Amino acid sequence: MSPPAGDAAIEAYKSGTAGTPTPPASTTPPSPASPPANDGSARPIEHDMLHAQILLERAHFSPGEIDGQGGSNTRRAIAAFQRFQGLTASGELDEATWAALETQGAALVDYTLTAQDVAGPFAAVPKDMMDKAKLTTLGYASAAEALGERFRASPALLQRLNPGKPLDVAGTTLTVPNVADLAPPAKAAKVLVDNSDASVALVDAQGRVYARYPASTGSSHDPLPVGEWKINGVTVDPTFQYNPELFWDADPAHAKAKIPAGPNNPVGVAWVDLSKPHYGIHGTPEPATIGKTQSHGCIRLTNWSARELAKAVSAGLPALLQE
Repeated sequence: MSPPAGDAAIEAYKSGTAGTPTPPASTTPPSPASPPANDGSARPIEHDMLHAQILLERAHFSPGEIDGQGGSNTRRAIAAFQRFQGLTASGELDEATWAALETQGAALVDYTLTAQDVAGPFAAVPKDMMDKAKLTTLGYASAAEALGERFRASPALLQRLNPGKPLDVAGTTLTVPNVADLAPPAKAAKVLVDNSDASVALVDAQGRVYARYPASTGSSHDPLPVGEWKINGVTVDPTFQYNPELFWDADPAHAKAKIPAGPNNPVGVAWVDLSKPHYGIHGTPEPATIGKTQSHGCIRLTNWSARELAKAVSAGLPALLQE
């Protein structure tokens, strides 16, 4: 049986061939790199899907939840990164794309768990909205979930990167994606939501997409409100005003309720309010579903992408929603 995607990068890191960490990129979008000449030499062993996903995340062309497996979110992220770099947007990892990605620095680093990382409190999150409303906060269910969000990766990947190591014991040194505390992207001139590409992008004054995030953008029941809108404002760590009358699939026994803030809030850790009533761009408690499942008309991102977006936009900014 062949090893799962990503194991080559893991072994390269642990053998010391994956490079050393570099500081986060500048908040100013970098200029596209010139494609290098291909001398025919073999790529290093760490060049695989996990490595690519991490470097795409560092470049603000997010593949969504990093899992080492790739898929449609990753292919679209690669294509968007290639367009930004002036390369052929194939969605495939060719030599020129690798060369551009490698300017983002090391993919994997060591991190030692602190007492704060594992202190919690952690508690199971109820599924029913009325039960959620009874709580004071909707925090993480486990230390593994919290670490997954911090390092923008699935808890399963973190465990595979660290076989036999606990994810909830202070003092444990883990191998993790090098994505914590990245500098945010520059302020946007416009936000572009593209239903066909399942994405939200930041556009600069020259019309260039310099950051892109996978998104869930509506459904047949609640289609994306196509048109030109504006951003009304941004709320970080929002509460959610649940109104079952706005949801076609709501439990008929439900009533209006205030759902407390937290990473497991239905709209995640950030809400970017649109001038279309009841619509916004927001986070999610289920990052693995982004770009793969439908939404109730609003635009869902991973929590870490929603945080980045919230820092790059402000009230009055144009938001174009297109098919």
